[in-house]
Amino acid sequence: MFTVGLGEGILVVRDVPALVCGQCGEDWIEDKIASRLEDFVDEARKKHLQVEVAAFS
Repeated sequence: MFTVGLGEGILVVRDVPALVCGQCGEDWIEDKIASRLEDFVDEARKKHLQVEVAAFS
């Protein structure tokens, strides 16, 4: 799950593909996934909603 505060609201994106380190458990996302999340953020900012929940798929 990816969550970001938008000042006036919050965006939650569910089912975000992430890689998890088998040794330390740290998770991270690939550049193409990060780019798509930025698109979600841009669209959510345009809507000016208090809460936006989206599915990544």
